Amino acid sequence: MRIKPEQLDQHLIKGVQPLYLLFGDEALLIQEAADAIRGWARQEGCVEREVFTVERSFNWQNLLVSGNTLSLFSSRRLVEVRIPSGKPGNDGSLALQTYCAHLPTDTVTLVICPKLDKAAQAGKWFKAMEQAGVVLPFFPVERAQLPAWIGARLARQNQRAEPVVLQFLADQVEGNLLAAFQEVQKLALLFPAGVLSLEQVRGAVADVARFDVFKLGDALLAGDGARVCRILDVLRGEGEDPVLILWALTREIRVLAKLRGGLRRGGSLAQLMRDAWIWESRQRLVEHAVKRTSEAHLLQGLKRAAGIDRMIKGLAKGDVWDELLQLGLTMARA
Repeated sequence: MRIKPEQLDQHLIKGVQPLYLLFGDEALLIQEAADAIRGWARQEGCVEREVFTVERSFNWQNLLVSGNTLSLFSSRRLVEVRIPSGKPGNDGSLALQTYCAHLPTDTVTLVICPKLDKAAQAGKWFKAMEQAGVVLPFFPVERAQLPAWIGARLARQNQRAEPVVLQFLADQVEGNLLAAFQEVQKLALLFPAGVLSLEQVRGAVADVARFDVFKLGDALLAGDGARVCRILDVLRGEGEDPVLILWALTREIRVLAKLRGGLRRGGSLAQLMRDAWIWESRQRLVEHAVKRTSEAHLLQGLKRAAGIDRMIKGLAKGDVWDELLQLGLTMARA
């Protein structure tokens, strides 16, 4: 059975199940969910806890033996299996399938993995766990969802803020969910319950946003010129290589140009995006970008990118960072 992370609290109220699999690339959210499961398991008598960390030399028979061993100190126990690589291997796959087929009656088993791709989720071990227990996937909190996420966290500590304040907070901690969590907790220590003003938050919260070149590409596709400026400024301050930034911008422009060319020849945008291996989660963003740009404008952007490449290599004069900014803004405002 698969449930959403936001359904976990209501699910646990009905009773802890024998098996849980948590996976995803948001360590904070996975840690919180694991803590919730551990807490409810303790309430239901799981005093003893056994932890297995799967490394290269891990012996999967230890897990199977543990499953067949009665608890020494309590009527129930908690067994945790941590797979940092997300790849149990052939022996692990067989062991997990066997374990799921004969779940110990006195045990709550918690398996924790990082992000799992489609191939891993199609594996026999994953299917066995999905059938025998409860699976929770954790996805990154997207930029558009971050203000609401912060608002919900503030509500837990009896604080609230206007949308403009939540937006400010999101801008300060974007791309760094752990920092967002810490900043919200800090507000609980600094201010009483009630409404938080922008002045209070501005004075208390540090700018801990974390950006990478992929978020720069997303900002370009979204047509958000202000965000393009901010990300470039942060990347420059962090000493990011202009070559990597140029690659990120050029990559998005080249994909858009290819899609526009395909549309001109009568192709279907949905099929063109599949052919270009564009992830489903990004297709709507790309679709909007395609609709607001022209093929000629995109080709002009590629020419400008070629000029920046010459500057980086020392074959032409100019301010590389200024040109990168102009390229990003020109493409975002198309």
